[in-house]
Amino acid sequence: MTKKKLTLTERLNIVRAGVLGANDGIIGGAGVILGVTGATTNSTVIFVAGLAEMFAVAFSMASGEFVSVSTQKDTERAVVVKAKAALRTNPEQVHQVITAHYQAKGAGLELASGVATDLMHSDALGNYVRIKYGFEVNQFLSPIHALWSSFFASLAGGIWPLLAIILVPQEWKVVGTIIATLWALFLTGWLSAWSGKAPKLPAIARNMLTGIITMAFTYWIGTLLK
Repeated sequence: MTKKKLTLTERLNIVRAGVLGANDGIIGGAGVILGVTGATTNSTVIFVAGLAEMFAVAFSMASGEFVSVSTQKDTERAVVVKAKAALRTNPEQVHQVITAHYQAKGAGLELASGVATDLMHSDALGNYVRIKYGFEVNQFLSPIHALWSSFFASLAGGIWPLLAIILVPQEWKVVGTIIATLWALFLTGWLSAWSGKAPKLPAIARNMLTGIITMAFTYWIGTLLK
């Protein structure tokens, strides 16, 4: 049995969920670890807090992605049902919608109407849904893909500040965590820009700035409670 290949939209959804999960894992982990470090030097307390936060964020991101993509999938399925009803009860209106779409692109009325007729003869439902609602019939995003991508990416992101707080000597723990976090944020910023074919420098700068603000604020809060 041939394994079904993922569409570009499905692959981008996996990358998107992964990047968001990794980002939350990195920033959330660094924020909690530095906040606790600001309040105590007890390595066991810091480690347990960081470990618990890492898994909490991973489960939170995974469940959030699952619910979000499931809701989107349910909505798209409802749209398809509505489109089928429109084709069954009022095909002339559907024809007008498709005609108006091509007229808006610059085609004359006669040409646009002819194209609409051809499209309705070839794949009325698929063409109507794509033109009016902007997605492909039977190419719904997978909530399971988004769940696993977000979960494992969040763990992969959250492990950076946790490893830094474990492996770096006591006097360098804060600096080491900051460096590890900024490096991880650099990577996710670059990946998010690459996956979306966007300028890389602004994405990286936003990512790292968010991390710096988070770490500074949580560390400050920790010192207040020391």
